[in-house]
Amino acid sequence: MPEKEGTKTMSDNHRLSIIHLDLDAFFASVEQRDNPAYRGKPLIVGGISGGEGNSNRGVVCAASYEARKYGVHAGMPIWEARQKCRKGIFIPSQMSKYLEASKKFF
Repeated sequence: MPEKEGTKTMSDNHRLSIIHLDLDAFFASVEQRDNPAYRGKPLIVGGISGGEGNSNRGVVCAASYEARKYGVHAGMPIWEARQKCRKGIFIPSQMSKYLEASKKFF
C-alpha cells in the first residue's frame, strides 16, 4: 500500500530499540529495600495462606539471592522451600507494592 505524501516510517527518523529487563528476585528485593531487617537474610515471598509465615500452602513467588543458595526458587511449593531453607523468612506477597515499585522502570 503506497504511503501518502508527507508521511514517514519508523526508519525515516527513528531507530527502533528493544530492551529486556529481567528483574530477577524483584519482589524479594523490594521487601529488602523497605525492611532493613530482611537484608542479607534468606527471604521467601509467596502466596502464603494464614498470615505471615504461618502456613505451608502456596508457592514461592520470589526468593532472595540468600534463599537461592539453599535451592529455593520461584514456583516451588512453600512446604518444600521450608524444608530446604529452615532459617528462611517467609512473607506473603504484596502485589500492589510491587506494582508501584515497577512503575519506576517505565
